[in-house]
Amino acid sequence: SAKSPLQTWTSSVNQASKTALLAWERATGIELVQINGQRRYGGPPPGWVGGPPPAGTEVYIGKLPQDMYEDALIPLFESVGKLYEFRLMMTFSGLNRGFAYARYSTQRGARDAIAAFNHFQVRQGCAIVVCRSTQKRELSVDGLATSVSLEELEATLQRVTEGVLSVTLHASPCQRQAKLAVLKYSSHQAAAVAKKALMEGNLKLGGSGMKVEWLHRDLKQKLQLWEERSPSSWVHEGKSLVVPKPLAQSPVMQDVLDHLNTLCWRQHLGTPLLLIKCVQVHPSGWLRFWYQLVIPGYPVPLSGFTWVQQDGQGWSKHEEAKVAVALHVLHVLGESL
Repeated sequence: SAKSPLQTWTSSVNQASKTALLAWERATGIELVQINGQRRYGGPPPGWVGGPPPAGTEVYIGKLPQDMYEDALIPLFESVGKLYEFRLMMTFSGLNRGFAYARYSTQRGARDAIAAFNHFQVRQGCAIVVCRSTQKRELSVDGLATSVSLEELEATLQRVTEGVLSVTLHASPCQRQAKLAVLKYSSHQAAAVAKKALMEGNLKLGGSGMKVEWLHRDLKQKLQLWEERSPSSWVHEGKSLVVPKPLAQSPVMQDVLDHLNTLCWRQHLGTPLLLIKCVQVHPSGWLRFWYQLVIPGYPVPLSGFTWVQQDGQGWSKHEEAKVAVALHVLHVLGESL
C-alpha cells in the first residue's frame, strides 16, 4: 500500500538512526522495552543488586533531536555515572518526543549529569536541557460517589493499578454530593501509568463527572488547610480566634491508623509508635493535643500539635486526635518516601 508523505518522511529521516540503534542493541545485548508511549532501559539494569535508588536521582532531558535514540543517548549519559534507568518518550511514527528521563544509581550521578549536560550541544546548534525531574507521584480523583468507602476504593485501586502507597478520602471541594480521593504512588512512572489506566477504565465508583488529574498544588494546600490553620495561640491584640474547619470525615476514618501501619510495613520502616497527650482545652470546644510519632526506620521522630473538636464523631477524643495525626503523617511520609 502507498505510504503517506509523512510516513515516507519519517522513514527516510529515521532509517540510518534506526539501523544504528538495532546494531547497538545487538552489539551490547541491551534490551529496550516499549510500553505506554515510552521506551525503557533498565529499572533495574542487568546485574543490579538491591532496591531502587533514593529520591533525587532522576533528571529530565529536553530539547532532544527527534531522530536521536538510545545508542547515542545512553552511552553519553552513562559517561558521568551509572544509570539505573533510561526512559525515552516515543511517538507512534517512531520519532522520539523530544524528551527523556535518566535515573542514576546515586544523587551525585544526577548532579553530575546536570552540570555536564545542561545546554550541552549533542549536535551542532542543538543544545539540550537537563534538570532535576519533578517526580509527580500524586493523583486526585474527583467526583466519586459519597457511598464509596476507603476499603472499597483501596481494593479497586490495588486491582487496576500498581504501586499505591496511600489513599485518603475527602469531601469534594468542587462537586456537591461527591468525594475526592488523593492517591500517592511509589514512583512517578507508577503514577503516570495509573493515571492513564484510571482515565481510560471505568472505576464504577463515581458518576459521569469523575476527573483524574495530577494533584494540583493549590488543591493540596486546600485539603491540608484544616490541619495547618490550627490556632497556635488564643486571642492576640483583640483579634478574634480562628478555629480550623475540618473536612467532612468519611465513616471509615478510623481505618487511617491501619493505613499508616500498612504504609510503614510496605516501606519496611517498622511499626509506628504514637504518643499523644491533651495539653489545652479551649472554651470554643476545641482540644489541643501534643503528639510524637516514632517510626523505627525513619530518621527523626515526627512531633507537633493537632486540634480536635469536642462535639466530633462520638469517639474518644484521644482516638480522634490519633486519626488527625495519622492523616498528617501520611502526607509527610508521602512527601519524603
